[in-house]
Amino acid sequence: MRVAAIDCGTNAVRLLIADVHGDELVDVARRMEIVRLGEGVDRTGMLAPAAIERTRLALLGYAAEIAELGVTRVRMCATSASRDASNAQDFRDMVRGVLGIDPEVITGEQEAELSFLGAVRGLDADGPFLVYDLGGGSTEFVLGTDSVDQSISVNIGCVRMAERHLHSDPPSASELAAAERDIVAAVDTALAAVSAEKARTLVGLAGTVTTVVALAQGLEVYDSARIHHRRIDAAAVSAVTADLLAMTVDERRALPVMHPGRADVITAGALIMKIIQDRTGHPSVVASEHDILDGIAFGLAS
Repeated sequence: MRVAAIDCGTNAVRLLIADVHGDELVDVARRMEIVRLGEGVDRTGMLAPAAIERTRLALLGYAAEIAELGVTRVRMCATSASRDASNAQDFRDMVRGVLGIDPEVITGEQEAELSFLGAVRGLDADGPFLVYDLGGGSTEFVLGTDSVDQSISVNIGCVRMAERHLHSDPPSASELAAAERDIVAAVDTALAAVSAEKARTLVGLAGTVTTVVALAQGLEVYDSARIHHRRIDAAAVSAVTADLLAMTVDERRALPVMHPGRADVITAGALIMKIIQDRTGHPSVVASEHDILDGIAFGLAS
């Protein structure tokens, strides 16, 4: 069965077209467009018309590829920004017009479960796993081994924290201190809710994590095969974060593995990642390229 999964978050809209054979998922195409759907939502409570239009243009390209590749089932899940916005109906109407389906505006708990399902399949490591999905507007934490035991979603993400706190280029010490206080409070709340002390392996998902792992390895080009299920230690996370926080946006944008649309928010994302590492006390983190998209795709075949 050929399926298409679309994940629309605060920062990016992503597409996975895959063939599902039992427990195996075979990629046909993976795409990502940074559309910043959640731009300004933390401040205004609304999706900006320009952000909805950027998302519409990305979805038009995805719709053409879905038709060309003979997909039989399509599911789109929308996450943090479209949960928070007062004009989310405008976004839903746009999606229906482009794709012919309604987007599922999923809860943080549903997002966590789908991310966990995608992340732990095929992972050769010891459970229980503490999986965190570091998004643009929120971060989901999930504890489990073969299935979800506990989960929570908290409103810290790379876009939300950058917009709220990190206004200088590079960020000032006072801005970083304010961001750290916000992030530590949310992370501690999350770790208490999911009994994090039970986890034997920490797993990180999404673009911030995979970019930090690529930088830690000194990659000259982004190489998924060298990032997926790669383990890096806490010292490497701390070192990359310190480097990013000392750079200007232009310097970050010039890094060979940096997506241009991520350069202005990766500082906040890396800071969240470092604080999660510090507060859990885990000596390392395993990066996964498989996440909510893979969970959505598996769900379509069930």
